[in-house]
Amino acid sequence: MTSPMLEQIELLLLDVDGVLTAGEIVYTDSGEQLKIFNVKDGLGIRLLRDAGVQVGIVTGRSGQALRHRCANLGIDLIFDGTRDKARVLPEIEQRTGVTADRTAFIGDDLPDLAIMQRVGVPMAVADAHETVRKAARLVTRAPGGRGAVREACEMILKAQGRWEGLLDTMANG
Repeated sequence: MTSPMLEQIELLLLDVDGVLTAGEIVYTDSGEQLKIFNVKDGLGIRLLRDAGVQVGIVTGRSGQALRHRCANLGIDLIFDGTRDKARVLPEIEQRTGVTADRTAFIGDDLPDLAIMQRVGVPMAVADAHETVRKAARLVTRAPGGRGAVREACEMILKAQGRWEGLLDTMANG
């Protein structure tokens, strides 16, 4: 499925818990926090970045697991520990040069609503809270942490006519 509204997207912003992860947090006996990220979502992010679409993180929680994953994926636009996600949009616009109307955001729960109301393409994962799904212009078939981000990345690439070229590159090395 492609969407004309995705043709103009230059920046994809992601929530973390419930979007890049399944929304579960594991603590070790020592109190260390563990997160599980989906490798297919990671490839989707890499493909999107290789196609020239910027990717950033806007999340309410902080942690080293997220920092390590972002470093692995080459994401340096990170706003963690952010309670009011919409408040960071002006700084994101300044840092990236991308306006909110050319930005997509993927969320899953109530703290994501404010930023979803201010971006060009608000998106939700399949297992997002009902209110968030209703606020989204697009909802993935996959749940958070289980390929939803990959699906969204592919939607953007297909809408922008870049998917087939990426497949050719991958197939032919």
